[in-house]
Parts: sequence; structure tokens; C-alpha cells
Amino acid sequence: MPSASPTNSVASSFRSKGTVRTLKMRILGATLIFFRGKGAMLNLDVSYLNLLMASAPYRLVMRADDGRELRSFLFKDEDPGQEVRAVERRVLLETLASRLPQNTINFSSRLKSIRKHDSGGSLLELEDGGCLRAKIVIGCDGVRSPIAKWMGFSEPRYVGHCAFRGLGVYPGGHPHKSKVNYIYGRGIRAGFVPISPTKVYWFICFNSASPGPKITDASLLKQEAFNLVRSWPAELLDVIQNTPDDVVIKTPLVDRWLWPGLTPSASTNGVVVVGDAWHPMTPNLGQGACCALEDSVVLVKKLAGAMQGGQDLVDAALRDYSQERWARIFPLCARSNLVGSLLQWDNPLVCAFRNNIMVPKLVRLGPFLEHTKFECEVLEPMTSR
Repeated sequence: MPSASPTNSVASSFRSKGTVRTLKMRILGATLIFFRGKGAMLNLDVSYLNLLMASAPYRLVMRADDGRELRSFLFKDEDPGQEVRAVERRVLLETLASRLPQNTINFSSRLKSIRKHDSGGSLLELEDGGCLRAKIVIGCDGVRSPIAKWMGFSEPRYVGHCAFRGLGVYPGGHPHKSKVNYIYGRGIRAGFVPISPTKVYWFICFNSASPGPKITDASLLKQEAFNLVRSWPAELLDVIQNTPDDVVIKTPLVDRWLWPGLTPSASTNGVVVVGDAWHPMTPNLGQGACCALEDSVVLVKKLAGAMQGGQDLVDAALRDYSQERWARIFPLCARSNLVGSLLQWDNPLVCAFRNNIMVPKLVRLGPFLEHTKFECEVLEPMTSR
């Protein structure tokens, strides 16, 4: 029986003498923002994708909620090694999926349970009644991963903030320039950035003692988001108003700190977790999805040689992956949490210090984004299908 590994499109590079199955792929109306040093876009060979924006220089503009500009600069002037590329999540996922052989992805096949098989490997039971026996299981199933739960990981911890996200749509073209816009208030912040000639991504992050009740009415979600920033700069309000109701989402921000000796390893008995399933982090550094892609590249390199050997070599490769990635992931989770706490200040005196001294005079982009200068090894190109 061929081996089968449930994975999502992020980990789709790995195939060796078996079948790779994607049990579920979520496509949300949100975007990814990549901050990377030159030539460090994970070597994904994306020249054929047409999924990155034009290479116009991006400017970062930071403003107070009354519209006053606090600071503005080009990324290339502040730190020549940095670049910004905004990509719609749907486009990224569909592009990665398009490089897989046909019939690799099984949609609407949620995982119901996982258990060890008597003769080795794992047995995966799906909600549609199907079963898969797997030599290696790669769990890329998100923040509420049933695979991570089965491995003994704790539930992600709510950090005291919620976020609205959406995608403004302008069929005739939007008026916004190539700028990353951040706006700071008291206990609330927002931002928006163009991701294509017709789409603009936006977010609002606000303090909340609890995640609150789940709202299923899309129009109410959009109205709640708009009401939070009703008196803020008109550009932000325009983007929200041009957002279809069904692409506005509200999520509680959570993370999981991988304390050494207290949290499980990323792998056990041929089962391994990647991305949010392993290390959910807050979005304050813009690195969550980037780290998931990094995980996938590193994991592929570890498994490429081990798959030709026995289970001992595979297990050793998975342990190596866990140890190598932990050294990068743990400090990023902690740092992202700290940055979020600082950005969500609601004390008026502290906010005045932030707006008048810290942002205009103290913050420097280079040291702040040093963590983005991560180089992955080059993967062998996939043969066209």
C-alpha cells in the first residue's frame, strides 16, 4: 500500500515513492506580507507564478489615528537589504497547489481521528468515512490542529487582542500607492497595503478581554470593524467600505510558546507538525506564514535523503527538523507577542510617548527586521506534470 501523508500546499514539495494527500486547504480573503532580505524568498522558484506585485519601491507610512503623519520612509533607504512583497493568500495557495500532480489534493476531507497502526505507521480516519494508512504524517492543519492535539500540544493561548481582516476590491483600479500604511490609536491599530492593481488588504487589531461571541452575519462583522475606526483617516475607511461582506473575518489572536522540556517535540513516531499546527504566533512581525514556508523547506531537505532508508533514518530526520526549527521559532513567537503588547498600549501618556518620541525618533527598521534575513537551502526544481 503506498504511503500517504496529509499535508497542505505549503509542504507540497515533498514526494518520494508514495502518495501525498492534502486533506484540507483553506483559502481566506487575506494576504501575506513578506519581509525578506535580497534573494531570500525561500527559493520557491516563483518566476512562473505571476503572483508578486510589480517591483515598485514600497514606502512605510506611520500615522496617528487623527491622520497626523508620525514617520515615513522607503524600505530600501532605511535598510537596503529589505524588500516588501504583498501576496494574496488565495493566489499563493492556488499557485503552490497548481504545481502538484493532478488528483493529489482531496478537498473537503477533514481529519476525524489519528491513531497508530498495528503494523506500523499511522491510520487516519476522515470525516467522510475514508481511511488512510500513512508512513509519515505531516500535520499542516492550522491553529486548531487535531494532529497537534493528538501529539499532546496544549491549546493556543489567547493574547488579549482580536483582529478584523479584509480585502478591499476595486474592479476599476484602486487609488492607493505602493505604501504599507500603519495607523496607531489607544488600544487599537490598523493598517492597509495594496496587493494588486485592484485589491487592498487591511486589518484592525484591538484589545478585548475575551474573544467575544462568534458572529456569523458577514455584514455585521464589517459594520463592527468600521465602527471601531469610524473617525480615522478616510483612506482606511474607503478600503473597508469597498470590501465585500463575505471576505471580512474576525479572529482572536493566539500563540503557543514552545518551552523546552515542557512542550512535546514537533515529531513522534512518524508524525510531524508544521506551521501554525506547531507554533501559532501573533501576526505582529508578519512572520507566521513565512515561518510555515521555512518549516516546509527545511523538512523537505531533511526527509529527502532519509526516505531511501528505514524508519530509523526518517525518525532521525524528523528530530533534526524539530531541533533546528525550534531555535528559530521560539524567540520569534516570544518577540511577536512582546511587540504586540507594546503596540496595543492604551494608556494616554504612553501613547503620547509612542507617537511623539518612540516612532518618530527611536525606532529603526534594520534592527527591528533583522529576524527576516533567513536563508533556506535551495530545493531541487520539480518536474512539470
